Amino acid sequence: MLTDKENERSGCKGSYGLCTCFCVCNEKEMMNMPAYKDNKTGTWFVKFYCKDWTGENKQIKKRGFATKREALDYERNYKIRQENNLDMTFGEFWKLYTEDVKPRVKLNTWLTKENIVEKKILLYFKNLKMNEITPADVRKWQNEMLALTDTDGKPYSQTYRKTMHNTLSTIFNHACRFYNLKSNPARQAGNMGKEEYKEMLFWTTEEYKKFSEAVIDKPVSFYAFEMLYWTGMRMGELLALMMADFDFEKNTVRINKSYQRLQGQDYITSPKTAKSNRTIKLPNFLAEEMKEYFAMLYDQASTDRIFQVTKSFLHHEMERGSEAAGVKKIRIHDLRHSHISHLIDLGFSAVAIADRVGHESIDITYRYSHLFPSKQVAMADTLDKVNASFEDCEEVEDDVDVEGAEPELDMTEPMIALDAVMGAEDAGEVNMGDTAKADEKSVDNAKAADVTENADAGKMKVVSIGQYRAG
Repeated sequence: MLTDKENERSGCKGSYGLCTCFCVCNEKEMMNMPAYKDNKTGTWFVKFYCKDWTGENKQIKKRGFATKREALDYERNYKIRQENNLDMTFGEFWKLYTEDVKPRVKLNTWLTKENIVEKKILLYFKNLKMNEITPADVRKWQNEMLALTDTDGKPYSQTYRKTMHNTLSTIFNHACRFYNLKSNPARQAGNMGKEEYKEMLFWTTEEYKKFSEAVIDKPVSFYAFEMLYWTGMRMGELLALMMADFDFEKNTVRINKSYQRLQGQDYITSPKTAKSNRTIKLPNFLAEEMKEYFAMLYDQASTDRIFQVTKSFLHHEMERGSEAAGVKKIRIHDLRHSHISHLIDLGFSAVAIADRVGHESIDITYRYSHLFPSKQVAMADTLDKVNASFEDCEEVEDDVDVEGAEPELDMTEPMIALDAVMGAEDAGEVNMGDTAKADEKSVDNAKAADVTENADAGKMKVVSIGQYRAG
């Protein structure tokens, strides 16, 4: 092994007496590789041939290295990458991973990944060879991460620990999939941390109305929060909205992009998920309010953002309005939770709600299951009645017409009432008139009417909540 002084003389910048690119193990190979000095600049460069993906020899030339060693390191690692040879350090593979992955993900996603790798992973794995990292190495790293604390002296959250491990595992998975790494040592080591769900807070309509009155002095705040509360859209989706996204003939708004401010620059990206691309039906009152807001915007192009504020501004306004209104403080994202919980309370299905807010229906069912305790009780009560009716039928004499008896529970009644609340003109109307024409004297027709009635009720869609606007 070379000493630190020997490494220094050679120009190697490896740490702990070990060159980052294997000059210790491959000194002879390195000596056979040419490097050239530019007398004008005093820097070094390499020039060599390497086969590209088509199999043709391609000349590679790279200038600007401070030392001969750095120039030779570049040539060697370039050839290793071309050959899919994982006899390279984790640090070198991270560069290769960056080239492969960064152009394929959103900037905010990449910046999060990059921050974790550079601050939490590279410090430990940088100089270790990819094909020599073991599950034991990963376990040692996990133990170090478990011992770390944040700026407040508190241990990292379970969610952040899980994110760190998943980031490392993703890099090894990439090496397995594209560069023939035999196994993923991070997967073998097992995860650390677990997913944590933050407490969901909600505003009732009464609480929100108090809040909205407290921020009405700033029109941009009032109208922004109106859109957030009554549509359930994400803050990034709100801040990306343009006039061109609104159709006031149909009273709809199109969601097909998201706003991000990263590294001091504004970015308009695609929405969070493919499901997030959607069109939201606006209640009539909200459509009228947005028309009023548009009238206040001077020299506004149809492709300009209508809410030209920052996320921090909205957070500040949330704090100001909550304090002034005397309502409990919630996060901006909790307005989305409030909208979803409101729709659940109104009786809409998880599928219909998911279409409106850009979620998967299974996510709505799982994340908001705690909002259905009364529904579970109702289900149990209904099943009791079904079972009791069946037992009664067995005890009734043959000459009694049980089927002709009036049912104790009409399962369509709540849906009928809901349609009346939501407004017939916008609610995808549940037409009960046709079934009323059934011949009440005919048992078969009555059954058919019940089937039709229930089927129509099941087709209700989330189209408007305008009737629930107070004042």
